[in-house]
Amino acid sequence: MITQMMVQPSFWVESGIILSKVRNIYLFKFTDELQSRLEELSQKRKAGYLTLDEEAELAGILELDRIFTLLNAKIISES
Repeated sequence: MITQMMVQPSFWVESGIILSKVRNIYLFKFTDELQSRLEELSQKRKAGYLTLDEEAELAGILELDRIFTLLNAKIISES
């Protein structure tokens, strides 16, 4: 069995997250820097050039993205 390593999503709580006002609702969003990093890592993955550390970083960012999607959907549905 192979265990996937992941940078914990909480790593980016202080520096990678902003609240963005959309139609009078505040939603979670990545900072421009974290969004750029996600795009960079995704491109490297498609090209097959990710290191193990970058793979772990990408896994953590993608998990945080899934969390935001769920939280934002809940916020929108309850507003």
